[in-house]
Amino acid sequence: MNKRPPAFLSRWKCTCAYDGTHFNGFQSQEGGNTVQDLVERQLAKTFGAKIRIHGSGRTDSGVHARAQVFHFDAAWKHGADKLRVALQTGLPKSIRLTTLRKASPKFHARFDAKGKVYRYHIYLGMADPFTTAWCWSVPRELDWKAVEAAAKVLRGLHDFWAFSGENDRTYETTVRDLRRLDIRRRGRNVTFTFEADGFLYKMVRSLTGALVNVGLGKLTAAEITELLKTRKRIPAVQTAPPQGLFLEKVIY
Repeated sequence: MNKRPPAFLSRWKCTCAYDGTHFNGFQSQEGGNTVQDLVERQLAKTFGAKIRIHGSGRTDSGVHARAQVFHFDAAWKHGADKLRVALQTGLPKSIRLTTLRKASPKFHARFDAKGKVYRYHIYLGMADPFTTAWCWSVPRELDWKAVEAAAKVLRGLHDFWAFSGENDRTYETTVRDLRRLDIRRRGRNVTFTFEADGFLYKMVRSLTGALVNVGLGKLTAAEITELLKTRKRIPAVQTAPPQGLFLEKVIY
């Protein structure tokens, strides 16, 4: 439910980037080693009270973000930039608050989002030590004609049940509009870009794993079509490792 803040509080919209390598995801959980937990601790230090942030969505353990969005309500009279600096001071270098500004009292980081853009990075071969933490090293060349054929099947409005996390079946609907699925190759570096009105749990990583297995000859475009119809996940729908995935943008 999108509740307005009390009259004496302002609603603040923040965009942050983070290297998720050593975090247990974005969303708060027991143990406290998440991006949300660290931001909320710094908010508590700044304001002397517990303040809850509301993110546009969660990212899994090990997943990164260039532009995650969250909001919170707080009374602050010294300007948005000074608030951003005050919060950034107590955060690790792996989390950076890129923008912070006042938002409409009606704004909600999650419920107002119209879509998201994710990118998944693959290296064909063995990536060097300076990039291996931010990509998936796939040892073989892929059949790109087959991959493109499978991508064509996946674009558009479908029920992506077979490409969601096996332990998360609580959605009202698993139908999503995959508005964009682009594949860009530059030498051994490959980037899959996904844009949709929303994503299911582990959906991007599952789509990536399936596309790679298509390229390796373990799955076909015809089988992808069948999976969308039958809504049954099979072992060939591999969940790609988290380190190659970046949340690029939240669309409002």
